[in-house]
Amino acid sequence: MDIAIVAYENMAALDAIGPFEVFANLPDATVTWVGVDVGVKRTEEGKNGAGINADVAIEELPHPDIVVVPGGHGEQALRKNERFLAWLRAAHETSQWTTSVCTGSLLLGAAGLLEGKRATSHWLALDELAKFGAEPTSERVVIDGKIVTGAGVSAGIDMALTLTGMIAGDIVAQTIQLGIEYDPQPPFDAGAPHKAPEFAVNYLRDSSRFLLTGQK
Repeated sequence: MDIAIVAYENMAALDAIGPFEVFANLPDATVTWVGVDVGVKRTEEGKNGAGINADVAIEELPHPDIVVVPGGHGEQALRKNERFLAWLRAAHETSQWTTSVCTGSLLLGAAGLLEGKRATSHWLALDELAKFGAEPTSERVVIDGKIVTGAGVSAGIDMALTLTGMIAGDIVAQTIQLGIEYDPQPPFDAGAPHKAPEFAVNYLRDSSRFLLTGQK
């Protein structure tokens, strides 16, 4: 099974690394980092960003079995890249599964893959997701046909484990979960807007508006 994880400038590190940790342990699977061009892509943390190497250009892997599209601040620029969108549409035609994490679903939407589909994204991006004809939901993992979308950032691990269970069975998925010791016990119960302090919700909403829409 060939799995393509898209790497691009200013993507969210955990959006990509979370699913990678799961899929890299999927039996008989090969994970390849692909990009519009090859080379190191820096994640969205600026000077503190991690470097993820796109080993091959997207055209070198035209028919992956699984496509993983992470989100991040850089998705807005990639959303306008017709070369990438054309590859994504073509890859989706033959993929077994087309997936996204966080605002990566906006890239699926920009490629025209979410029209009439239930999908999720980061909670800040759900209104933007609706502009692409999707039916937004705040569920952590959403499966509609062969499209699997995960909510914000850390939900990529849940998305990948869910899909692994569907592909290889629950025992394999549970073994991988144990191997990466994914046993969330967060110190705060503030991981969703309806549970977080109001000041945190407002701060994030105000600071992210431009990044999602390009409009202040």
